[in-house]
Amino acid sequence: MAKKQKGNRIMIMLECTEHKTTGLPGTSRYVTQKNRKNTPDRIELLKYNPILKKKTVHREIK
Repeated sequence: MAKKQKGNRIMIMLECTEHKTTGLPGTSRYVTQKNRKNTPDRIELLKYNPILKKKTVHREIK
């Protein structure tokens, strides 16, 4: 998984919000970085979900 880092740049995981409601097996997750100082809130990005075969909203998880 992601390692602990010092400084403002941290590794985060993004998980699909629409995939949970469909009941299909598996999950769509992406690992990326964000600057803790510039974006202290959880972020949401449009990313491709290969199981649903479309772009969906992915939200940051802890």
